[in-house]
Amino acid sequence: MTTVYRPGPRAFGQMLICELKMVVRDTAGLVVPVGLPMLILVMNASSAGTQVVGNGRTALDVFVLPLVFTLVVATTGIVNMPSFLAYYRRAGILRRLGVTPASPLMVLVAQAAVGIAQIAVGVAAAWVLAVALFGANPPARVGVTLGVLALAVAAMYAVGLIVAALAPTPNSAVAIGLTAFFLIGATGGMFGGLHNLPPVIATVGQWLPFGASVQALSAAWLGTAVEATHLISLAVSTVLGTVVAAVFFRWD
Repeated sequence: MTTVYRPGPRAFGQMLICELKMVVRDTAGLVVPVGLPMLILVMNASSAGTQVVGNGRTALDVFVLPLVFTLVVATTGIVNMPSFLAYYRRAGILRRLGVTPASPLMVLVAQAAVGIAQIAVGVAAAWVLAVALFGANPPARVGVTLGVLALAVAAMYAVGLIVAALAPTPNSAVAIGLTAFFLIGATGGMFGGLHNLPPVIATVGQWLPFGASVQALSAAWLGTAVEATHLISLAVSTVLGTVVAAVFFRWD
């Protein structure tokens, strides 16, 4: 009887370390998800921090921080992660792993874990900066805020998996990822509030992951009820993106 060996926690830990080193060496991929949102925070925080919206929360809390957090999640999930997976496919790494006890699925899990850690660093850095320099207030509903943020991460990663499934090369993954990022970002209020967009585009934007994330985080921060539309949008994006990626994803 042939014994099948499966990699244990130590092997997975080594893969996590390798993935972390790859992310650290990718300067642009490391700086942009943290630097760009913090730049937007600094540019908007001074004036927004004095505009009280309600429930003791300012425009900085209700509008700017949800946008900044969503930017951190979107750039990591839609732009960074697919480029790594496309590189691994192009280099034959995924194919080689397919004939070893280490399943290529381990790469997906390790990449997701490292990405989540990167998101946590980006969100924490933005929050510390907002509190230290601009007196930001905590969300009125902390638990709901964390739940929405977790759902946003899942939805953005699902979109990123579609990009990784369809992109044949690392360069095309970056190009497709950036296009998808700016498309859902523009319709979701990245360049201004949804009220500045045509009604049809604003409606569509709220059903896409970026706009749904911003709106849901804003509601949770203000302490009002999160609209079911936004939660459904994030859940559907997660399921649909995962299914589409599973159908079209190729390991080589």
